[in-house]
Amino acid sequence: MLITLGRRYLRPYAPAIGVLLVLQLLQTLASLYLPSLNADIIDDGVVVGDIGFIWRTGGWMLAVSLGQVACAIGAVVLGARAATSFGRDLRHDLFDAVQTFSAREVGQFGAPSLITRTTNDVQQIQMVLLMGFTIMVMAPIMAVGGVIMALRQDVELSALLLVVVPVLAVVMGLLLWRMLPYFRAMQGRIDAINGVLREQITGLRVVRAFVREQREIERFGEANTALFETSLGAGKLMALAFPAVMLVMNASSVAVLWFGAQQIDRGAMQVGSLTAFLSYLMQILMAVMMSTMMVMMVPRAAVAANRVVAVLDTQSSVVEPTTPVPLASVNDGDGPRGVLRFDDVEFRYPGADEPVLAGVAFEAVPGTVTAVIGSTGAGKTTLLGLVPRLFDATGGTVSVDGVDVRSFAQADLASLMGLVPQKAFLFSGTIASNLRYGRPDATDDELWAALEIAQARDFVEELADGLEAPVTQGGTTFSGGQRQRLAIARAVVRRPRIYLFDDSFSALDYATDARLRAALAPRTADATVLVVAQRVATIRDADQILVLEHGRIVGRGTHAELLASNATYQEIVTSQMSLEEAA
Repeated sequence: MLITLGRRYLRPYAPAIGVLLVLQLLQTLASLYLPSLNADIIDDGVVVGDIGFIWRTGGWMLAVSLGQVACAIGAVVLGARAATSFGRDLRHDLFDAVQTFSAREVGQFGAPSLITRTTNDVQQIQMVLLMGFTIMVMAPIMAVGGVIMALRQDVELSALLLVVVPVLAVVMGLLLWRMLPYFRAMQGRIDAINGVLREQITGLRVVRAFVREQREIERFGEANTALFETSLGAGKLMALAFPAVMLVMNASSVAVLWFGAQQIDRGAMQVGSLTAFLSYLMQILMAVMMSTMMVMMVPRAAVAANRVVAVLDTQSSVVEPTTPVPLASVNDGDGPRGVLRFDDVEFRYPGADEPVLAGVAFEAVPGTVTAVIGSTGAGKTTLLGLVPRLFDATGGTVSVDGVDVRSFAQADLASLMGLVPQKAFLFSGTIASNLRYGRPDATDDELWAALEIAQARDFVEELADGLEAPVTQGGTTFSGGQRQRLAIARAVVRRPRIYLFDDSFSALDYATDARLRAALAPRTADATVLVVAQRVATIRDADQILVLEHGRIVGRGTHAELLASNATYQEIVTSQMSLEEAA
């Protein structure tokens, strides 16, 4: 998968990578050439006392060194640019892929894991690429070139390489073998700690309300300790790697000096050649060490690549139509606009024995309010989510103005909807930026009018900055009721054909709820309104009430009709008020 990602995302940077390879080749050749020049200075300059030769060769060495530095800088710059561009493009595509996911795919991966894959996993791959552009290109050339140059200096002494290189390779290989399990486990540990941390921050009020701080500290400590132990295990082995390598390298140096001194004593080798051979040996061993260290990094990056590709290759269950129906062609005559219809709709999760919804059929027309009520788990929110295609029906048809919602482009379908979710969510920014989220060209007067309808104008006017008052991520600086009213105002600003309220009045007191619904009625007079609610008082004035139980409609009619004839509705009503109050 790592190679697949590299091919896919590095193709636009192929020319820069080609230049990088040339620069790395030149840099490595210069590194291999310098010890040979140093040997010439010692043997042909210092030994015979030729000062001119020393100056000439020394000047040439300086020029080669400057060229090597220039090539190294150029290679690092190009490598860093290619690797960071790769990371940017991959994160962009991951974000785009997640944006297309339905609620099913998001639940499949989990939000903490998706965050880790988009950040930490991409970072791991990017780091390996950056190291690869430098080490993986340089190491093979340096190893092969070092062996050739060492043979040129002394063939007999080069026999030491047959012992030293395998010993170093075995040492590093054993360490790598022990490290692999730690690297495989590390990404899962990061997922776990992100999941616990995200849950604790989001549910901070609940934690404090139930005085569970100590338990949550223990939970985080367990996840943190698991990551710590995994990282420590890998760190210990990595710490052991460097002393082991240095031991092999220093022992090799001693052996070279020992046998090289005997060669010099017999007159079979010159001092400069021994110095050069020692330099080449160090270069060969360094190349082996760098290659092995790269191999250590690759497994963790490979795990990260598999996780990233899993997200990129996951197809959303909500698919864009190949030839979408143009929005302008739908009800461009005098007919009603915004007719919502469910025809024998079924929805079940993959592998589930029983459907969440089955046989759901009803029609909601403009100028009317259709309410859905039922016990917890009856499928109310699922039913509402089928309209804007948060997930698709597995049977039957959901249509708007006679067109299957799956035939619209996602953007066109979304433009027809004004959704207020069960959990009101505000984005970081200002109140104005949140209200304009679905309609950026809305004027300030339109924002204030929407706030008036949503019964939010009073508390917004009390803020020092009014519409420009800052909003934190999630709107945590506002109460639950204020967030709900701002979310309702956001939907009102959009002026959609279809309003979808998913239990959006639950945090409001009865008086505010009544005032809001009364103010909302004129604005939604020519729109279709679908309301999911738990509270009977919120929906008893609806034109049509659907009673949902175990995913099926078991009653429909007005409040009075259902109160007189439907046992399930009567049970819901009596759980909240007396029959006399309801009547």
